[in-house]
Amino acid sequence: MSQPDTGGEKTPARTAPTVVVAGGGTAGHIEPALALADAVTRLRPDATVVALGTERGLETTLVPDRGYRLELIPPVPLPRKPTKELLRLPLKVRDAVKRTRAVFDRVGADVVVGFGGYVALPAYLAARGRTPIVVHEANKHPGLANKVGARFAAKVAAAVPGTPLSGAEVVGIPLRRSITSLDRAALRAEARAHFGLDPDAPTVLAFGGSQGARSINEAVAGAARTFAEAGVGVLHAHGPKNSVAVREFPGAPPYVPVPYLERMDLAYAAADLVLCRSGAMTVAEVSAVGLPAVFVPLPHGNGEQALNAEPAVNAGAGLLVEDEALTPEAIAERVVPLVTDSERLAKMSAAAVGLGHGAADETLARMVLEAGGHGDGS
Repeated sequence: MSQPDTGGEKTPARTAPTVVVAGGGTAGHIEPALALADAVTRLRPDATVVALGTERGLETTLVPDRGYRLELIPPVPLPRKPTKELLRLPLKVRDAVKRTRAVFDRVGADVVVGFGGYVALPAYLAARGRTPIVVHEANKHPGLANKVGARFAAKVAAAVPGTPLSGAEVVGIPLRRSITSLDRAALRAEARAHFGLDPDAPTVLAFGGSQGARSINEAVAGAARTFAEAGVGVLHAHGPKNSVAVREFPGAPPYVPVPYLERMDLAYAAADLVLCRSGAMTVAEVSAVGLPAVFVPLPHGNGEQALNAEPAVNAGAGLLVEDEALTPEAIAERVVPLVTDSERLAKMSAAAVGLGHGAADETLARMVLEAGGHGDGS
């Protein structure tokens, strides 16, 4: 069959997009950025994704471990409120912006995606007027970097309704497919064996974010005897810079302390109940996998962690315990009776279903590719 006459014109060659993600510092910034990166490369296998970071953050290990290129820039500490000095671009910001622009030029950035924090601010300022920007805000109250970036972004995405950024589209938080596709029941035996936990005992997963939390560490470790006497196992991630000393109780389910959880999917599969901070990423993951939760909001900042936990608590999928109220006695009174009540746990798990946005990664990826002029299939 003859081909249609195109007048000698050739179809333009398909160009491969280059996406730069800026989300360094803590796992709460890095993991959504990497989930987006995974979604971009699923939609466009020819895409290149480059991550911005600094020498101080967890990105120095998390990004290379996930197979992405990492470019380092100087850290820019952010004031809690806008100041005239920020608008005048002090020397640290100016140097970071200059070096970030050099990265964009070197990698051929088509679009820059920021997730807030001290890596995002220089990325936004370096991209302004040169490269399309997409901002993703995980919290209801935006941080300073995202407030700045949203002013000149091509697209703004938010995790929750009511985020006060102009034109924000609610998409949820991008999560790893290992989380959104997790079958906790199917992985339970493997997960328990992986961590050396009792295969059958009710089990609490306790952690305070990627760095750990002293109040959670002290309360959970202090309740070790209570857990043992109730026949409850514990998987406790105390943070890489912390440690906990827990006495062994013969015949009781193991209490397993670890510095960091590299396999969060297995940690979630091993648990019947989680006791944790309520950072936006943590709440999204816990809800996505249907884990009943006891949330202990970070007592600092602008109260965003308590707000993050509200939907799960209101839906009956979680409880909220204030940081100052978290004691070994509170664990004995509230956590142990809950984790040993299988009927109540089942109701809480069912309530968690539907709270999250399981397709947030690909929804955001399509926004990013469109902003960069590539689309997801063109």
